[in-house]
Amino acid sequence: MNESLRERWAGRPLWARCALVVYALGFAEGTGAHVLDLVRGGVHAYASFAPPPLQVFFVGLVVLDPLVVALLVLSRPVGVLLACIVMAADVTANWYVSWPWLHDDPTRLLRPVGLLPITLFGLFVLTSAIPLWRTLKNPPPAAPVLRGGERTTPPCGDAPR
Repeated sequence: MNESLRERWAGRPLWARCALVVYALGFAEGTGAHVLDLVRGGVHAYASFAPPPLQVFFVGLVVLDPLVVALLVLSRPVGVLLACIVMAADVTANWYVSWPWLHDDPTRLLRPVGLLPITLFGLFVLTSAIPLWRTLKNPPPAAPVLRGGERTTPPCGDAPR
């Protein structure tokens, strides 16, 4: 089955297409944020607050986030799986490095930039992943082809005559 990207997207339910767009935008924003961090601080941009394994992970998101975007735009089920893995790790890592600050000042959680949007986006990804993965796993239904104004597939389950 060699379907085009347009056919893959058009054959999906509206909610799945919207979820894919939200996923892709969220991971694209994450890519931009991590690239900006690296431009500003180099490979040691996270050294002031994250242990070395998390520094490597945060720098690695410059590759992982756009990979997720590409897989999602291509409407591949593995993109949803990778999105879950990346977000679970990202949310966990961000909470780990932010915990001392939150312990001192819990209102930091309410800031519109930082831990709150990452956590909300992570929850969205993790809660919507199973139905989205199931939808992408199944091929989209074939659209009826018109030949001379007649359908090649019967309408609403009617038997062909």
